Amino acid sequence: MPVIAMTREMGSLGKDVAAGLAEELGIALIYNEIVDVLADKMRVRKSHVIKLLDGQANIFERLTADKTSMSIFTAAEVCALALREPGALFRGWGTVHLMRDIPHVVCVRICAPFELRKQRMLERLKTTDAAKVEEEIRASEEAQTALVRREFHTDWTDALHYDLVLNTECLTPAQCIDHVLRVVRSAQFAETPTSRKALADLALKTAVKAALRSNSATRRLDIAVNATDGLVTLEGIVDNKDDRMLVERVTAAVPGAGRVNNALRAVSEIRARHA
Repeated sequence: MPVIAMTREMGSLGKDVAAGLAEELGIALIYNEIVDVLADKMRVRKSHVIKLLDGQANIFERLTADKTSMSIFTAAEVCALALREPGALFRGWGTVHLMRDIPHVVCVRICAPFELRKQRMLERLKTTDAAKVEEEIRASEEAQTALVRREFHTDWTDALHYDLVLNTECLTPAQCIDHVLRVVRSAQFAETPTSRKALADLALKTAVKAALRSNSATRRLDIAVNATDGLVTLEGIVDNKDDRMLVERVTAAVPGAGRVNNALRAVSEIRARHA
């Protein structure tokens, strides 16, 4: 079943395209489900998460937000859903940049010129306050830009990150849907054992990182995680042998982590060897 990762600009009609694609393909449209998970794991209100994502959070909400945890838990939930669901369309959440190297994931961007998007939002909201609408559009885009730059060190508007970039100034939502369907149904993006394995490896990697972040004793440790065929490799420097073994135990408890290659180095052991 297909997996689609989509970004859209506010007012580009991307929501309509996403809804139409999910209905046509009979797959889940994922957005609010992740909000619920994040709010639960971060112990904050759903409205707090939504405002952070939309760039509407006030200064207190921004200062108190653990953005690193938010990104780690988001990645884990996205990958788990992509692996578990019989097909899914993810709208936003950095999924394009997270899963763009998975061969059967189709990455799509829906866009339109700024002035057209502003006019659409004025009509949709039934308001004449153009300044307020423009402020909301820019805040949303700045939040998206900051998230992708922080987590993936790239520009989310770069066409090279996408398999399809569709401009709704030129195309109707129905035409956009047709274009995406042709790509999704092509042999090039068919799910294969190899592409499924790549997704499973990514899901395990992100699940381990989320588990380490959830544990109060390991959440502040800087651990590099990689996963291949159930083998999880841990790299980095920790304070002592106890931390090294704790990270291994937390990792080994993650479902799917069949083996752990603990390549962590303990500062205390390094000092002892050079004493």
